[in-house]
Amino acid sequence: MTFLDDLHAARAPALGFAAMGAIWGGFAAQVPVIKAQIGAPDALYGSLFLVSSLGALVAMRFAGAVDRRLGARSVQVTAAAMGCAMLVPALASGPVGFAFGMVLAAAFSGLCDVLMNARTSETEEARGRPLMNLTHGLYSLSFALTAILTGLAREIGLPPVAVFGIIAALILTAAPWMIAPHRHDAGEAAHLRNPAQRGLVWLAGLVFLAGFLVEQAADGWSALHIERTLGGRAAEGAFGPAVLGLTMGLGRFCGQTLAARYRETVLITLACLVSAGGITLAALAPNVALAYAGFGLLGLGISIVVPLSVALVGRMVPPSQRVAAIGQASIIGYGAFLVGPSLMGLTSDAFGLRVAFLTLAVMLLLVAAVLMPLIAARIRASR
Repeated sequence: MTFLDDLHAARAPALGFAAMGAIWGGFAAQVPVIKAQIGAPDALYGSLFLVSSLGALVAMRFAGAVDRRLGARSVQVTAAAMGCAMLVPALASGPVGFAFGMVLAAAFSGLCDVLMNARTSETEEARGRPLMNLTHGLYSLSFALTAILTGLAREIGLPPVAVFGIIAALILTAAPWMIAPHRHDAGEAAHLRNPAQRGLVWLAGLVFLAGFLVEQAADGWSALHIERTLGGRAAEGAFGPAVLGLTMGLGRFCGQTLAARYRETVLITLACLVSAGGITLAALAPNVALAYAGFGLLGLGISIVVPLSVALVGRMVPPSQRVAAIGQASIIGYGAFLVGPSLMGLTSDAFGLRVAFLTLAVMLLLVAAVLMPLIAARIRASR
């Protein structure tokens, strides 16, 4: 079996992940333009993102019902809706319209996230092959590529609505290949009945939370660390998130090979240790070059934490409860988008960015030393 065979087998969720990467990569590259377009100061703009995160969390609660209703077209419909929904904040001229559009887009994004992961997990089971890192890797690749192309589009003066119109058109063009047949009973169980399975989902959700928290913090604060703490230029600061994104993509494609040989619990533990070392190096770096090395090492490690955790949850629950389990773990993980900005902001304000990043390193070490042994013990007990 080759990489192309795996890609063909998982083409529906893979295209969904690529669509999501294009949407949020395009958005990330247009933040300054959109912020100026709606006339929102920093504090209000941050609060609007908090509202959109709540929209995603609420929508995830209904992933099972959406899956039962849409069946094989669940990824197709939610991905297309996600692409079209981003036109609303792109057209907004004020904070209210922007908030409404972001809640809508985040809700479809949250639904699509759960359903894509469920379809990938089902394909893994059918083929007996790990695929989660492959599909998540396509998200990273699409995010980076779209961000670069969107930057070029900004240079020639294309407004946000034109950029998102192009992205939506591409998603709608790819939609016919996003149909993903799955088990007829998949998604019928809205709640996990087995206490052991609920415990595993909660533990995995906390790993999700740690992974998302570190990804978000490094992506959002690495440039500031390089410029403010280390005195780097603006171009040097911008290269920090780029290093992180590129190494995360590379790490996920490498993780596709490693996952076929080693247990998820072993790989997640090692990934947390590598990530902790990387973020420590970045935090304590005396110069920009070592900070880049630290963020690159962080990207390689943290890239596989969430995909492997999703794969673990999907493998350890019955097929009928897969959507419910992945949805519940994702809800816990998405809590990172609620607490992450405040945690980093308050810690940085009180003690500096070096301490803020070191706090994340400690959290990763706790995941490796506490959560992963608990998860491994539950897996052994369930056999």
